Amino acid sequence: MLNLQLGRQVFGDEKNRGNLLEREVALSLLNDWVKNERLKLHMHQVGGLMKAWAIEQEQADDKETWKWEMSGLLHDADWDQWPDQHCRKIIEYLEGLNIDPDVLHAIASHGHVHFGVEPITKMDKMLYAFDELSGLVHAYSLMRPGGYEGMDVKGVTKRLKEKTFAAGVSREDIHDACARANIQLTDLIEFIIKHQPAVGLNYQ
Repeated sequence: MLNLQLGRQVFGDEKNRGNLLEREVALSLLNDWVKNERLKLHMHQVGGLMKAWAIEQEQADDKETWKWEMSGLLHDADWDQWPDQHCRKIIEYLEGLNIDPDVLHAIASHGHVHFGVEPITKMDKMLYAFDELSGLVHAYSLMRPGGYEGMDVKGVTKRLKEKTFAAGVSREDIHDACARANIQLTDLIEFIIKHQPAVGLNYQ
């Protein structure tokens, strides 16, 4: 089993707060680093969910919304080519570009069991919450004739209870994330069903 512990809790520099990549630069980075189309879609889906949450639930302005979206877009950027350096490589790369420490911490804490960094902010917690559940909901859409059309919370909840379905998705992480974010699992599922279909094959 890979040891992905980051060995630290502080990322970036406070003086860089507010520094974000331009959208085109972030998308170029994602496309350069991630060759697996399924993973690329997952990252766009999580980025889209983070954006929607920031707008609807946090009433964030454009810059803050992009900060949330960028965190989701790049959270798995190094997993495809450098799985043994996940998520050390992307964090160190973004640190070298003087990126906002909030983005770095969100990425570092999206799997605290693996990386040893606890999610603290709301952005941290929602990235952690969306990551696993987004994948399960998408897997469910692929087995349905209508995809996301007509999908409901009950159907997703049923699949969530089936340990053999999308077996790589951690149910423990999903429940832990909901508790940390103080959100009901059913509400989170409903939010994903509502917003995830908007991120499809045209995710560029």
